[in-house]
Amino acid sequence: MPQRVVKDKFERPILSLRITLTNRCNVNCIYCHHDGMVSSSQEMTPDEIYRICKIAKKIGVRKIRLSGGEPLIRKDIVEIVSKINSIGFKDISMTTNGILLKKYAKDLKDAGLDRVNVSFDTLNRDTYEFITRKNYLSTAKNGILKSVEVGFYPVKINMVLMKNVNEHEIKDMFKFCKKNDIVLQLIELIESENCDDDNFSAKYHYKLDSVEEKLIDIADDIKIREFMQDRKKYYINGGEIEVVKPVDNSCFCANCTRLRITPDGKIKPCLLRNDNLVDIIKHVRNNESDEKLEKIFLNGINKREPFNKD
Repeated sequence: MPQRVVKDKFERPILSLRITLTNRCNVNCIYCHHDGMVSSSQEMTPDEIYRICKIAKKIGVRKIRLSGGEPLIRKDIVEIVSKINSIGFKDISMTTNGILLKKYAKDLKDAGLDRVNVSFDTLNRDTYEFITRKNYLSTAKNGILKSVEVGFYPVKINMVLMKNVNEHEIKDMFKFCKKNDIVLQLIELIESENCDDDNFSAKYHYKLDSVEEKLIDIADDIKIREFMQDRKKYYINGGEIEVVKPVDNSCFCANCTRLRITPDGKIKPCLLRNDNLVDIIKHVRNNESDEKLEKIFLNGINKREPFNKD
């Protein structure tokens, strides 16, 4: 029996759900935009997350992405993954800074987590401390290696490139990734709404067009990721690099198949907006029916529209 697929008014299928488990974090990166989330201390319980995911599966969601803040700060993270895994999704992944990965990697793998993306911008200790304002470089690096060891595949490193900070480190990071069978994702910086520096973007933004031109010249093969903004994957001497351009473009919006849940249990139809959230957690806490929760999900989907349409 074919799996149900729900589309929004712009014919974009809803295939993925990204759940921000917490806005708490153990680093304070200079570029962090908190995934477009507003601050909240009212985090959902594992059972509430399970109920929301169960309804998401009914309307056709196939993949779950867990993020933060730093999701591994939650002491119940293994329980959360285990409960989600029992529903039967095609893929469960997590975005983390890697600091607590060595501690949790095996338990997460056993609980059903399939993949990890690790935010890790540099192999240089001083640069790491400048970006994160913390000194966890070795801890995060060991967490990445542990995630490879326990069998997460693929492990990806998200490297945000910044002018005069780490843009010269691509070769070293690619060498590290290739050696350890890790995919490197180069991410173009977007301006942080939470930054006090009015010149932040001008100071640190590093355009990736020139990087892609070089990759095209040296790549052994290039593939395009469907439903991922036509993102290109470059295969070079047995290694793999993806280039992630800013989300504020029409291509990103036209190919968006993701719905989001905020830490306090609201459906977020668009990454770039906070004015059209749909509260679902109060209905979960009132123990309302699956039918009612499904209608709320569909209401959230109905509010989706491309932020950039040109």
